[in-house]
Amino acid sequence: MKLPLLAVFALVSVAHCEDGARLLASKSLLNRYAVEGKDLTLQYSIYNVGSSAALDVELSDDSFPPEHCGIVSGMLSVKWDRIAPYLFIASNMSHTVVLRPLKAGYFNFTSATITYLAQEGAQVVVGFTSAPGQGGILAQRDFDRRFSPHFVSTFPWTMEKTTPGIAIMCLSALSKLLELVSSSVL
Repeated sequence: MKLPLLAVFALVSVAHCEDGARLLASKSLLNRYAVEGKDLTLQYSIYNVGSSAALDVELSDDSFPPEHCGIVSGMLSVKWDRIAPYLFIASNMSHTVVLRPLKAGYFNFTSATITYLAQEGAQVVVGFTSAPGQGGILAQRDFDRRFSPHFVSTFPWTMEKTTPGIAIMCLSALSKLLELVSSSVL
């Protein structure tokens, strides 16, 4: 009897102590392969799991220097006035950025920074998104070598394998026709 009562009291006290917004943020790469000179799509997802709206939410990602990546679409620093708590509709936000890697090689995809106010008049809370980690950016020619249809190399091989069979069948039919013609003439 005392244990369930203690558990209920603990849950109520934890729920009461957790006032304000609490944001969970993730950063993910949507492309299967990162290729030099091709678009790379990043998605940032922010969820408010707290009891009130998060105010003055700002997401900034400084992990992509201009000499390594160009921005095709979107912004690496965005701001929202508020993100509603999970009890209401639209309690999450997602933001997408399309980048174009300029150099091949390994790249460290680090986390982005998120700042917000948990309540009116509260101190600024600083958090970080999840980090995808280190990944390789393939050179364009390596990507083409691995994943192109290889028509130029496949077509001659196909012709090499099928042409002798067709030639043998044609010669066989021609010899039978010549035999038939020569036997009917005599």
